[in-house]
Amino acid sequence: MTWLKNNPIALTLLAGISIFLFHLNVIPVTIMEARNFITAREMITDGNWLLTTMNDLPRYEKPPLPSWITALFGFIFGLENVATLRLPTMLMGIFLGYMGYLFSLKIIDSKLQALINALILLSSFYIIVITVEAPWDIYTHGFMLTGIYFLYSFFNLAGDKWKNSLLAGLFLGLSFMSKGPVSLYALLLPFLLAYGFVYKYKGFGVDRKFIPLAVMIIMAMIIGLWWFLYVRLADPNAFLAITKKETANWSSYNVRPFYYYWSFFVQSGVWTIPALMSLMYPYLKNKVIDKKAYRLTFLWTIFSVILLSIIPEKKARYLVPVLIPLALNTGFYLEYIINHFRSTLTPKEKIPVYFHFSLIGLIGIAYPFIGFFILKDGLNGLWGYYALSSLALFAIGVLLFVQLKKQQLFGCFLLTIALVAAIKLLAMPLSGAMEKNAQYKSISQLRQDMQEEGLKTYCFGEIAPEMIWDYGSAIPVLKGEEEILIPDGEKFAVLVIPSDENEFKRIFDPEYSYTLNTVYDLNYNADPGTKGHKNRLISNLYIVQKR
Repeated sequence: MTWLKNNPIALTLLAGISIFLFHLNVIPVTIMEARNFITAREMITDGNWLLTTMNDLPRYEKPPLPSWITALFGFIFGLENVATLRLPTMLMGIFLGYMGYLFSLKIIDSKLQALINALILLSSFYIIVITVEAPWDIYTHGFMLTGIYFLYSFFNLAGDKWKNSLLAGLFLGLSFMSKGPVSLYALLLPFLLAYGFVYKYKGFGVDRKFIPLAVMIIMAMIIGLWWFLYVRLADPNAFLAITKKETANWSSYNVRPFYYYWSFFVQSGVWTIPALMSLMYPYLKNKVIDKKAYRLTFLWTIFSVILLSIIPEKKARYLVPVLIPLALNTGFYLEYIINHFRSTLTPKEKIPVYFHFSLIGLIGIAYPFIGFFILKDGLNGLWGYYALSSLALFAIGVLLFVQLKKQQLFGCFLLTIALVAAIKLLAMPLSGAMEKNAQYKSISQLRQDMQEEGLKTYCFGEIAPEMIWDYGSAIPVLKGEEEILIPDGEKFAVLVIPSDENEFKRIFDPEYSYTLNTVYDLNYNADPGTKGHKNRLISNLYIVQKR
């Protein structure tokens, strides 16, 4: 235990590797991943590095930095290897945890709490999920936290002001090049507000930092905006149309009430209860090791939630920037209970602690039984992972209760991290044991099959990005936003999504005959007609022939 406390960076990296770098090809490619992968593939195959595309159509909704990084890995390791395409995103997740450690050490000067903060950040539920669900987010927030680290140093240290200003400008610009102003609004602006409330920018003018600050802003703007300006000049019509559509989405798409994010602490997963306790400011403010730093992380979290709540468009994954200051804020509570559980905590204060770690322990102990009950019909070929994961999680659950009985709270904390890591290392492959869609059919062979028959394949309507990625190349689109094209040739294949089927038949009915050839269904676990089955992941292949 002493070695772990004395080697926080090694433990942070070990936890990050365990949580992020294994079984990268287990989960099917998600919609956001598919968009990133397709854009990266078309960079390599078609040379679309600046005027980025998806399915050979302009894709200017997101800046290209994450796709450039993905394309680099695809160029080195191959475009068929999903694990290596995911690798840079996972490395960025580890980098986020490492920067969480460095930033925490900067504001509180405690290696133990910095370690706690970093491990909370690495093991928070939606931080893990976002590395697969939305690759752009982990880049923009990882770069932004790094920029904030150097910005904080710039504000607080008299020396190295040029170094800190230039590095802050660099990473702020890289964040903007990853997902536009998202992290600027949801992570940087709340930090600046919180910093102003707590530290009031004291000494800023005395140290003559205005010129380095101006250079920082200019540098961030140049790095962050040059691509947008280039696309605006090179392809103005498409750029303006996409910008108008994206801006309209902020107020008309996925609109949720103001209070939609109020349960934000739940997204931290295993840290839900400590995260909630850390938000009890009147209770905790006089118990933490650094009152000002605690006020900073608390206000940073609250301002981030408020600013996100103002925007009408809301999604659960948009809460990821909140989880960064929340992890640091939660660390104050965990540091307090770890160091004072035996000495100063009252019986009432111990109730949420016992409840939290007991619940985690019960999850570990119950896993073998619940896992078998849910997955027993699909465990063929996966019994080894089931046995190892059951043994590991059961042991962790028992040890948690042992440590809790001994009132060794740091041991309980580390065992919670071990439980998350064990789930990722040993239980993740068991997703293959979940009930599969009997109608699942990949589209990966279609291109080769149609080439052998001498037929060209088109799509009618906007088929799912997962379909395009699985297909292996771009599919010419017949039905665009403004026009419908009729292919040349006597016979060809057309992929049609269910919602466009009636229109497809109406357009081709007078002069063409069409025959349903195959139904492609990329719903991996949900059978047709069940709740989780998505129509957007279905495409009907028609063979169309001129009469």
